[in-house]
Amino acid sequence: MQNFIFHNPTKIIFGKGTINQIGIEIKNNNLNKVLLLAGSGSIKRNGVYEQAVNSLKENNIEWFELWDVQSNPTLEHTNRAIAIARDLGLKGIVAIGGGSVIDEAKAIAAGIFVDNIWDAYLGKISITQAIPIFTILTISATGSEMNIHSVISNEESKKKLPLSNQVLRPLVSIIDPSIQATLPWAQTVYGAIDILSHVMESYFVGQNQEVTLALDESLMRTVIKCVDLLQNNEKDYDARASLAWAATLALNGIASSGIGGDWACHRIEHSLSAIHTNIAHGAGLGIIFPAWIKYVHNENPETFNRWAKNVWDAASLEEALDLFQKKLMEWKAPTRLSEIGIQFEELDLISKNAFETPTLGVVKKIYPKDVLEILKLAF
Repeated sequence: MQNFIFHNPTKIIFGKGTINQIGIEIKNNNLNKVLLLAGSGSIKRNGVYEQAVNSLKENNIEWFELWDVQSNPTLEHTNRAIAIARDLGLKGIVAIGGGSVIDEAKAIAAGIFVDNIWDAYLGKISITQAIPIFTILTISATGSEMNIHSVISNEESKKKLPLSNQVLRPLVSIIDPSIQATLPWAQTVYGAIDILSHVMESYFVGQNQEVTLALDESLMRTVIKCVDLLQNNEKDYDARASLAWAATLALNGIASSGIGGDWACHRIEHSLSAIHTNIAHGAGLGIIFPAWIKYVHNENPETFNRWAKNVWDAASLEEALDLFQKKLMEWKAPTRLSEIGIQFEELDLISKNAFETPTLGVVKKIYPKDVLEILKLAF
C-alpha cells in the first residue's frame, strides 16, 4: 500500500428533484454573477435548464449563458469563454452537462488568472487559483463533478491533454440521476465504459492493496450489472442512480487510494480522439483497453487473473477478455478501430501523437513502438 492523502471537499447533492438547489448553493457562497456553461440544447428539452435558471432567479443570481461546448472541449471555445468571463467580471461558473462541459468550466475557471491556459496543460506553468465551479451533472461518466482533472483539445496542434490541480475541484455538484433517463443509449454505454476504464487504470497497477482492489472489483461489477439492467429498462431509476454514483466514486480518489494509476490507455485514446474529434472517448477506450491488457498482462499476472475471476467469473484471462468484448458488443459498442473509421495507415501517427513524455504507463513502461503494437491489436 502506497502512502496517500485523501481529501475531497466537493459537496455532492444527490437524488431526484435536487437541481433547484443550485441557486441557494451559489448564494450561500456569496456569489451573485456567474457564467452558465452548457453544450447542446438538450437541457432545454429535458427541463434541466428551466429548473436551474428558475433557481438562479429565485436567489437573485445574475448569469451569462455560453453554449456549444463540444464533446471533446476545444481550446478555441475555452479561450472565448475566458475572455467573456473576464470582460463581464463573472465570479463563478455553473457547468450544466457531462464531463466535457465540466472540464471546460475548470479550464475557464483557472484560465481567468493566467495569460495562456494551454501552457498549464503543456506543463509550462502552474495554476494557483480558480473561480468557484458549480456543476449540474447530466451524463455520468468522467467523474469530473468530484475530481481535480480536466482534459482539453487543441484542434490546431491535434493534442488532447489533461491537467490536474486541486483548484479545479468543483465546490458543489448536483447529481439527479432521473434526468439521465432520456439519454441516447450510446451515451449511457460510452459513459459506462469510461467508468470501467477509470477503475481499471488504477486496479491493474495494484498488488496487495486489498481494500482498494475489492472496492474496485465491486464498482466494476456494479457498472456491468447496471448497464445490463438499463438495457432492459432505460428508466430504471435505481440502476441509473447506482451507475451515476459509481461514476463519481471511480475517479474521486477512492478507487485509486494506495495504488496510483497507469493511464496509458487514456493517453492513447486522447491521441485518437484529438485526431478524430468525432470519436466518443468511451468508444475509444472500449477498443483500446482489451488490446492493452493483451499486451501488458504478463507484467502483473496475479492482478490480471484476479480481475478475470472476481469481475468476470472467468477461469482465465483469455476467457475474461472474450467476455469483456462480447459484453461491449451486446451493449452495441464498437470493439475494433476499423469499426470507427480508423485507417491502418494512421496507426503510426496516432501512436506518436500520444506522447508528451518519453514513456507512458506504470504496469509496463511503453514507448511509441509499443503503442503501435497495441493499436494493431485493436485494429
